[in-house]
Amino acid sequence: MQLTTLLYKVPLQSTSGNMNVEVSKLTMDSRQAAPGGLFAAIRGTQTDGHRFIEKAAEQGVSVILCEEMPENRSEQVTYVQVQDSSYALGLIAANFYDHPSKKLKLVGVTGTNGKTSTATLLFRLFQRRGYRSGLLSTVQNQIDETVIPATHTTPDTIALNELLVQMTQRGCTHCFMEVSSHAMVQQRVAGLHFAGGIFTNITHDHLDFHETFDNYIKAKKSFFDQLPASAFALTNLDDKRGLVMLQNTRARKESYSLQTLGSFKGRILSEGLFGMQMEVDGREVWFKLTGRFNAYNLLAVYGAAVLLGEDPEESLTQLSDLPSPPGRFEMVISDTKIVGIVDYAHTPDALQNVLETIAGLRQGNEQVITVVGCGGNRDAAKRPIMAEIACKFSDRVILTSDNPRNEDPMDILEQMQAGVPPLHFKKTQTLVDRREAIYRAVELAQPNDVILIAGKGHETYQEIKGVKHDFDDRKILREAFQQS
Repeated sequence: MQLTTLLYKVPLQSTSGNMNVEVSKLTMDSRQAAPGGLFAAIRGTQTDGHRFIEKAAEQGVSVILCEEMPENRSEQVTYVQVQDSSYALGLIAANFYDHPSKKLKLVGVTGTNGKTSTATLLFRLFQRRGYRSGLLSTVQNQIDETVIPATHTTPDTIALNELLVQMTQRGCTHCFMEVSSHAMVQQRVAGLHFAGGIFTNITHDHLDFHETFDNYIKAKKSFFDQLPASAFALTNLDDKRGLVMLQNTRARKESYSLQTLGSFKGRILSEGLFGMQMEVDGREVWFKLTGRFNAYNLLAVYGAAVLLGEDPEESLTQLSDLPSPPGRFEMVISDTKIVGIVDYAHTPDALQNVLETIAGLRQGNEQVITVVGCGGNRDAAKRPIMAEIACKFSDRVILTSDNPRNEDPMDILEQMQAGVPPLHFKKTQTLVDRREAIYRAVELAQPNDVILIAGKGHETYQEIKGVKHDFDDRKILREAFQQS
């Protein structure tokens, strides 16, 4: 594709070289730079792509996209200077791949908790309704029935457009994707055309990246600010920042609620470990999912389906039969009737939601035993809060490793221990080895007790010192049950 065509709608600052050159490939990785390609110098959290401009030029790229013109420029290379390389690359990628997001109905889901569940349930619902659909989520990317492992909540802009192209080639009509706050700041969805956006909720998270809660809110809100007038913006009316998200959007404003009169209204009638009865827009429905947090997810999915033109009653009927997404309140039950629940809850709010749900489902004197840790190289402020919440809503608490990454796991656990109130010291213990912690929880449990293993959910690895080791909470729990 000719460079001038690629740069359609891209705000330029200056150029140097032949603007009619042909471009056959896009890359942000100088190691993949090749003749005929465009190398985008992106300023990332780990490194600055501008450091590799000379290397990319030596490897024969045709075009270099940058925010600062290098002093020494190759005569064989065209240089394009822009204010924001990430934003410009988003527009370029959309042009290069012929705007695949306009060829299907793309719906983005953003918020602190519930993104994966909402996007996955939408994907499953539309697949059941006979549509070939795509899914872009923390757990996995999926093109109709083909599963593609996910490495980021939101892929980079080039990978994202490539996936969307594959979806259109496979006949997909819809795509449901998680849109992270990191993705918004890093412009990974720039150039995409959304048919709708969903806001789940917002609580403190990722402050290691955003630095302040206000910045985090602005990052989420910017997704709705950028929606076109042709899209819908569906917000959680019960979240105190639900309406804030839609303040400046051009999209059609819609809402869902359990507490007030939103566009889509729900009410929990009864709930148990294996499901709940809800009233949704005047219809009574039994869902396989349980818990107040899932009630919100189900309402968001139902509302989005209706806004995408689906029949309300048929959508509810099929939604009622869908199971929880992997690692989201996923149950493993022992032969002795001990109930194990594996959940991705890795924020204070998510952990409290799950534990409050469990507390509300207790029938008698069952113990709640919680195994929880916090990830390394992430927001450290939530560590003592997570431990405090676990103690408040549990009979026994085992603090353990999550993904320590490059931190010393004992340092993380000491920060968690600081949140344990003195009156809960006796019921709390610390085991660095996560496998040992899960086995210990099973040893402590009696029939009908509930074990919550929080923090990793669907993950099948544990990251220690940069190495990912095989580790699946669900698998370990089953092993512990069999050996108990």
